[in-house]
Amino acid sequence: MKIKLDENFPARLVSVLAALGHEVDTVDAEGLAGSDDSRVWAAAQADGRFLITQDLDFADVRRFVPGSHHGVLILRVRAAGATALFDRIMRIFTTEATEGWVGNTVVASDRKVRVHR
Repeated sequence: MKIKLDENFPARLVSVLAALGHEVDTVDAEGLAGSDDSRVWAAAQADGRFLITQDLDFADVRRFVPGSHHGVLILRVRAAGATALFDRIMRIFTTEATEGWVGNTVVASDRKVRVHR
């Protein structure tokens, strides 16, 4: 899966997700840190990437209709910090069938994953 990590995720996820077979780019590496949502979204779509973010604006399935984009995972964890984000992403990508998420809107909390197809 081609993935774009939003700016608030730990950089160490790039190598770990790559080791799992994913092609990973980041908002920071692309020089988009601090950019508005529409610019980040356009960059992810132009490159055919599945966006991983914490930004709830992307959870609006009326605006981001599943099947009309390359996919988005919105992560909602209670614990703050890079370690909590890293741990949850790793759990998701080692236990869930993420390859089937392309084109879908996925919302993941600490305990559950919901896929909007």
